[in-house]
Amino acid sequence: MSESTGSAKVLSLNVVNAVIPDVGGSVGVTSIDKRSVADSREVTTAGVAGDQRSDIPNHGMPEQAVYAYAREDYEWWEAELDKEIPAGKFGENLTTVGIDVTNAVIGQTWRVGTTLLQVTGPRIPCGTFARFMDEDKWVKRFMDEGMPGTYFQVLEAGQIAAGDEIVIESTPEHGVTVSDVYQLVSGDRDPDRIARVLNCPELPEEMHTRVSGYNKHYTK
Repeated sequence: MSESTGSAKVLSLNVVNAVIPDVGGSVGVTSIDKRSVADSREVTTAGVAGDQRSDIPNHGMPEQAVYAYAREDYEWWEAELDKEIPAGKFGENLTTVGIDVTNAVIGQTWRVGTTLLQVTGPRIPCGTFARFMDEDKWVKRFMDEGMPGTYFQVLEAGQIAAGDEIVIESTPEHGVTVSDVYQLVSGDRDPDRIARVLNCPELPEEMHTRVSGYNKHYTK
């Protein structure tokens, strides 16, 4: 059964503005610099039309086709950093408003425009993100605050534009959230959480391997 989220919508749709140098990065360039676009874009398993991912091994998997970040979390960072942060600055395709991205359930499906997206897991910050932000100890700060945004895979291709409503179409009963996965990657060693996350059937294999590797000495 679909669940209307009321005021939840896409505040901004963002695609790469320019591929820029990333000195020290694994491929030497990055597509993290994303900006708002006013038109509707096709979204497929390859991502948003007009967007690009430079580091394919780390950011090019089907379960990372679309990345979303909440405007509400941006507002926290604006207060913390004492500056305005434009939509797309964290490299997200969808800047959302009115929906809890951090506590989205793994495997949950969102109807956005005519596209059906499925929540796959959190964004893990990297050196490229830190260099682009140019903030002191950025990776640690971002990890510590627990507002990672979420990745999606595309179940049904379609069109998305700024202003589109976000409707939750289905939510798995296991209750494992993006936050649960992120906390384990961030250092939490709660055995119950480890068991729940590792038994989540919708958790992508890459993330399952990462969580399992970090927590292999703490599993029951």
